Amino acid sequence: MTRSAGSPSDHRLLLRRGVVLEGVTLAWNVVGVGVLAVLALTTSSVALAGFGLDSLIEIGASTVVLWELSGSGAARQERALRLIGVAFVLLAAYLLVQSGFALATGHRATPSWPALVWTGLTAVVMLVLSVLKTSTGRALGNRVLLTEGRVTRIDALLAAAVLLGVALDLALGWWWADPVAGLVIVFYAAREAREIFR
Repeated sequence: MTRSAGSPSDHRLLLRRGVVLEGVTLAWNVVGVGVLAVLALTTSSVALAGFGLDSLIEIGASTVVLWELSGSGAARQERALRLIGVAFVLLAAYLLVQSGFALATGHRATPSWPALVWTGLTAVVMLVLSVLKTSTGRALGNRVLLTEGRVTRIDALLAAAVLLGVALDLALGWWWADPVAGLVIVFYAAREAREIFR
């Protein structure tokens, strides 16, 4: 159950906090797309490429939320939610094909320490942002910010899944852990899209 902020000054403060949280998320993911593109190319990792695409979706989601926070109205919120949902459907479809192909052909990524560091940092940062967005969205009674808080939480979980896949490959040589981590992203992306469109 959502509830709106009490006074107009509380509402403005919460809106400002929501904008700042989305700005931080946006900045982190813009940097992350570049980092993940380099890492995915140098390691041939399906999971890192998928996580880079997820970061692109998070950029789009943050942009949509910033747009939505600047206005109001149920129609605008519904449109914003649908845009985020479509992006998740596209991500799930892409990763399902890529991960399935990698598993079927025995494609082996080259695990790396920089991938471990980046995905570990991202997991922590996104988890903190998710908690803050959820509490702010709940206080504002804003469904779009609440949904984007879930998107950010999924981003943290996906970072942890990719981290685990890279770590298992690096430590134990389990080459299949990378595409399996990609399939984890498929599951979460499909589930989130379903929740949005319900």
